[in-house]
Amino acid sequence: MKRIFVVEDEPDIASVLVDYLHAEGMQPVHFADGERALDAALADPPDLVLLDVMLPGRDGLAVLRALRQQGPLPVMMLTARVEEVDRLLGLELGADDYICKPFSPREVVARVKAVLRRTAPLEPDTGLLLDEAQGSAVLEGHKLQLTRKEFQLLAVLARRPGRIYSRAQLLEIVYPDAPDASERVLDSHVKNLRRKLAAVEPAHEWIRSVYGVGFSFETR
Repeated sequence: MKRIFVVEDEPDIASVLVDYLHAEGMQPVHFADGERALDAALADPPDLVLLDVMLPGRDGLAVLRALRQQGPLPVMMLTARVEEVDRLLGLELGADDYICKPFSPREVVARVKAVLRRTAPLEPDTGLLLDEAQGSAVLEGHKLQLTRKEFQLLAVLARRPGRIYSRAQLLEIVYPDAPDASERVLDSHVKNLRRKLAAVEPAHEWIRSVYGVGFSFETR
C-alpha cells in the first residue's frame, strides 16, 4: 500500500484527495502545513508527496527544496498560481509533476500512479542494486567502491531512469552542504562513476551526457 502525503491547507480539497487516493488502495496522510509535513517526510519518507505551493508557514517550494536536499523522493506540486515562472521554478527544484487548480481528482490519482510507476525502484534485472541505508551499490554482482558523493549522485540518477537532470539540479540535490561546489566537481564525480561502472560492464553507457543540459541514467 503506497503512502501518499497530501500537504494541503484547504480542508475541502484535502478531503477529496484523501478519499480518492484511499479508494484506489493507497494510504493517504494529510498535513495542513509544510513544517509538519517536512518533519514527517524526513523521519519516515512516504512513497510520494502531493504538495501545495501556498501553505501557511513554510511554503511548498521551500518544502520541496528541503526534501530534494535529502534525496529523490517523488513530489507533485499543486498550485493555483498558473504563472509560468512558478511552474518552472517548481520543476527546476526537481518536482516530478505539477497540477493546476481547479483539477479533477481522478486526473490527480491517474498522475500519481504515473509518477509512482516512473519513479519505482530499479528492478533486479537492470543489474544495478542500490542500498541507500548502507550507501552501497552492486552492479552485476560486483560491489562498486564509491565515495559518499558518488553514491548519492548515482542514486539520484538511477531512481529515475531516462530523466534528464541539469547540472544545477544535481548540484543542489547532491551538494546541499557545499554551496560553493562547481560544475567541475560534478563532472569529476560523473567521470569517476562512469569509470567504475565501465570496469564492470564496459559495453553499456550507464550515465548519458545530454549536450548543454546535463545527465541521465540509462538502463539497458
